[in-house]
Amino acid sequence: MVLLELFWSFMKIGFFSFGGLTMIPVINDEVLLHGWMTADEVMDIVAVAEMTPGSLGINCATFVGLRTAGLIGAFSATLGVMMPSLTLCMAAAHFILKLKGNQVMESAMKGVRPVSMGMLLAVAVTLSISTFWTEGGAVTLSGVQWNLGLIAFLCAVLLFRFKVSIPKTILFAAVLGLLIG
Repeated sequence: MVLLELFWSFMKIGFFSFGGLTMIPVINDEVLLHGWMTADEVMDIVAVAEMTPGSLGINCATFVGLRTAGLIGAFSATLGVMMPSLTLCMAAAHFILKLKGNQVMESAMKGVRPVSMGMLLAVAVTLSISTFWTEGGAVTLSGVQWNLGLIAFLCAVLLFRFKVSIPKTILFAAVLGLLIG
């Protein structure tokens, strides 16, 4: 019964929150309502979930499920919080496949692709400026951080030229960051 409650509670959290920090009050209410943890334990779980890689909602669901019902509880809660996204993605994939070859859909996708690329480029430029050309919050050419530029360049060479895997490239960047960052 607790597995179903974990699944249902975290599925509601997934449906009725917008991800990230907006999930914290909803998670807190659900967990306290069911008596799975105390308020202090929930805040500890949220703090650990924030520090670990991955989605806050998935991390919280996994930790709460693990503490409440072991490994199967972690699976149940995690599946519950992922259910809304999985459902929407599967529905979207179904309709996109059904509309493949549809002239209107193809035209819309031709418009979406360059917009998506433009948005990615804008994020890359913004992050590059804040990473490589800032000094005390102000953008300056004299404040170029060449060591970080070198790390980024070497990682790009590893990824694109030598096809090194992303985890290995991240590890390489971390070591370089410790040495010259």
